[in-house]
Amino acid sequence: MPRKVIPDPGPNEPNPELDDIKVEYHPHSQISSTVHHFSEFTRSRMTEHTVPRNNTPWEPFRTRLDFEIAEIALEAAMTKDQTNRLLDLVHRSASGNDKFTLQNHDEVRSLWDLASQRYTRFQNDTVSVPFDSEVHEFEMHYRPLWDWGLDLLRDKYLAPHFVFDAQRLSKFDGERFVRFIDEPWTADAFWNAQSQLPSDAKPLAYILYADKSKLSSFGTQKGYPIIARIANLPVHIRNNNTALGGGRVVGWLPIIVENQEHAKKKNYVDFKNAVWHTSFYQLLASVAQHSNTGYWFECGDGIKRRLWPVILILSADYEEQCIMALIRGLKGKFPCPVCLVPQDEQSVLATHEFRTRHQSEDVLRTARLKPSEKEKEAHLKAFSLRNVENVFSRVRHVDVHRALSFDRLHTNEEGLWGDHLWKEVKFWISDLGRDAAVKLDKNFDGLPRWPDLTHFSSVIAVDFTDGTVLGDLSKMIVFAAQDIFTSSRCKLGHLLLRCIRHYIEFDIYASLEVHTEHTIAAGRLAVQKFSEIMAKHLVSHIFDDIISKGATRNYSTKPNEKMHGSLFILHYDEWLLTSTSMRTELDELDEYYKRNTCNPETHEALDLDDTGEPESTTIHAHLGSRQGNHSFSDIMLSHGTDRAFTNFRMKLNGFLNGFLPQHNIPLPDGKCIHLRAEDMITVFHFLRVNYESIVDWRLHRDLLRCNPKFYGLPRYDCVIVKTADKPFFARLVYMFSCLIGNTDFPLALIHPYDVGIASSRRRRDNDMGLWRVRAKPRISSEIISVQSIIRGAALANDPETDGDYFVIHTVDTDMFLRVKALQDQPST
Repeated sequence: MPRKVIPDPGPNEPNPELDDIKVEYHPHSQISSTVHHFSEFTRSRMTEHTVPRNNTPWEPFRTRLDFEIAEIALEAAMTKDQTNRLLDLVHRSASGNDKFTLQNHDEVRSLWDLASQRYTRFQNDTVSVPFDSEVHEFEMHYRPLWDWGLDLLRDKYLAPHFVFDAQRLSKFDGERFVRFIDEPWTADAFWNAQSQLPSDAKPLAYILYADKSKLSSFGTQKGYPIIARIANLPVHIRNNNTALGGGRVVGWLPIIVENQEHAKKKNYVDFKNAVWHTSFYQLLASVAQHSNTGYWFECGDGIKRRLWPVILILSADYEEQCIMALIRGLKGKFPCPVCLVPQDEQSVLATHEFRTRHQSEDVLRTARLKPSEKEKEAHLKAFSLRNVENVFSRVRHVDVHRALSFDRLHTNEEGLWGDHLWKEVKFWISDLGRDAAVKLDKNFDGLPRWPDLTHFSSVIAVDFTDGTVLGDLSKMIVFAAQDIFTSSRCKLGHLLLRCIRHYIEFDIYASLEVHTEHTIAAGRLAVQKFSEIMAKHLVSHIFDDIISKGATRNYSTKPNEKMHGSLFILHYDEWLLTSTSMRTELDELDEYYKRNTCNPETHEALDLDDTGEPESTTIHAHLGSRQGNHSFSDIMLSHGTDRAFTNFRMKLNGFLNGFLPQHNIPLPDGKCIHLRAEDMITVFHFLRVNYESIVDWRLHRDLLRCNPKFYGLPRYDCVIVKTADKPFFARLVYMFSCLIGNTDFPLALIHPYDVGIASSRRRRDNDMGLWRVRAKPRISSEIISVQSIIRGAALANDPETDGDYFVIHTVDTDMFLRVKALQDQPST
């Protein structure tokens, strides 16, 4: 059924409710603004159960079994010999339930070639560029970009996910609607692009990436990939590299092997840039053509739209951005591809005039009218531009300087952190001697493990090159080094950690999945504080880009890093794309038959966890890993020496006698609960917590352990507990359910970490951006309902103070904002 919406409140309409979402559509869409209750707001369009689009999606393979065997071989990237051996085994073991006809690798390859004709295939053109009185030729392998985009647009599976009209989203905070930005179509550049088009046109927005550092050979030449994505698709589809709708290699740029005779000469550098832009035009030619008139096309949802190509985002490292913008790099008078900051003012955080496409075109045009080469060069040099025509100027409504985007991977994780701050850390650790290095490794190894975060057992002797791993390292360094780089032992190392604290803050703000007006303001302040210590001009454009193009993951180079490979991989990529599409259609066909041949109430298997009970994402907290029933007397025999279990049964009686009436649950027979020593409870070692992130307001999940022997070691995770006053941190000690009447109550014994911290101690911790918590005596353990657990938490032990811990607020963006809120509260 269609989602329920509320018309935009007019002067006589009722006031909006807290957290209501307002959607303002671009005027060209002719859609009125709407207000949605938060619980009813959804991004995706509803889909209907339809007849499968293809009853034989495995063709041109002769049978379904043929396709599924070939699919396995493709996904495993089997060699020719391995494929032939697999096919031989299948023939030998065939049961006769399905016919298997494939004979060898060559036949499989030919069938993949035949099947892949459903999508735009690679072409190979020769590019000619003059230099030094000769014409040089290069091969350019590419998929016409416009045709590749149409492949996605005609797909019925992707059709409901495309967004063609710009939107401005805001959330009601109780006083006013506060704008928030995430996807490209919620940001300003998409809105402005649609404003430049005819009123009946819809932007088809491309994201393009190239990286010269990822070289491969083809024939006698070398090249590197261009990867494309469609900004009209949501990030979970767009940034997926394996599913249909994700990033695809669409071109293979030739590069010139360095000629020592001409190396670093201006004319030779201009020649190399000309080869890049001339080659890139082969990819963009179809897009450039339709950028003048648009193109009517029937999309996968059966609706004809006048589509207009727009190059919305260019994603690349600094070196590649210099080539895209045709500027002269770090040694030029104005080394920024986005603005005209003078070369000697990059250490000052200030606003400078933005470059524009028209300005760059005028400079080139004026320079080429100069009577002498010397005057021409002087004019270009004054703007740090090159004597080459920019390929992006051949596409209407595209400003290369606006499309270029902040590259968090190379600028922050591999740049500011990997090339600078981390090297400084290692220098000062080395200066302190071997004991400091051993202690740092030990501190890293002692930090708690957390999902999607690298655990480091050793760091000093390891050469880290992966950007993701370097990013994880930066998130943990303050917790691992704060007791080594003390102000008394290593003053400069201590100052370095304070600098790193500010770097981490602005980097996490830059990484937020959703930005509001408030987080953008806080992020700008974090950049300013970092720049006061370690100035770097490139970071000054982060939040301008977020306002213009959405969250940084929209233009991150990271999803593209795994897609590099040889030219052979281009054929493999074609086959894999085809296989993915065929698998989608096959699953669709299976689901159709399932719906029409099975009982609609029983055809779908329940998702059972290890308790044997169905999981639901609507359940906030769910216990798992059942350990059986245990009596209180047995529990005290096994845990009697642990002071957390002192008066365990009495604590549980007291908790239940207070908890049940507070929640309007009648006590059994109206009498107080008095559990006896022989009564039983059910013990669990696992807790799944579904919580709403305060960053993107979506449901996220923590998987928590309370296990004396998890992979051979004790693991007792920490949590945030909700109270009527304010939340506090605690460690799980014991998890169990208790049957009262006919109701099973999921509960936990916890060790609270909520002892007050002196304001003077807080101020010292704040210098490092740390949030300290202090454990109560273990005998002060408490019992809570697991439903009062907000989410999991990771705590780092403070080696200098027994019972003190630091909340690792860098594990994810939600925890970062939660701890920031605690730090911003006035000290008591």
